[in-house]
Amino acid sequence: MKNLVLSTALVLTGTAAFAASHGMAPMVEATDQTVENGVVSASKVVAGENGWLVVHRTDAEMKPGPVVGHAPLRMGENMDVAAILTEEVKPGDMLMLMVHSEAGGMKTGIFEYTLGAKEDGPIKPDGNLVMTTITAQ
Repeated sequence: MKNLVLSTALVLTGTAAFAASHGMAPMVEATDQTVENGVVSASKVVAGENGWLVVHRTDAEMKPGPVVGHAPLRMGENMDVAAILTEEVKPGDMLMLMVHSEAGGMKTGIFEYTLGAKEDGPIKPDGNLVMTTITAQ
């Protein structure tokens, strides 16, 4: 039994080290892009659990504002994630693409977050939001 516990601990430690060494920490990669097609895309999103890529309005103060789009995420690496915009975004508008959790809501697979709510809220590893900011072109 003792060997099983030790083996399990080594596997878990090895898995965590492998993920960290391969850039698997939660993150969002995106660049400034056109929004004329009604979609905002992230080239890569890494999520520690199933959740959401959420598009918030923002400005020079870098505070997350109202949600204008979202897309589901799978745990792990997600490539070319496209979020359909739910309202008009004009060229020059700043957008914050942020990783949110699936936790706390009443329904799995339904995005339930509203600004400031706990349901499907942003993840905060080490107290920091996982996000990037782009400017609509």
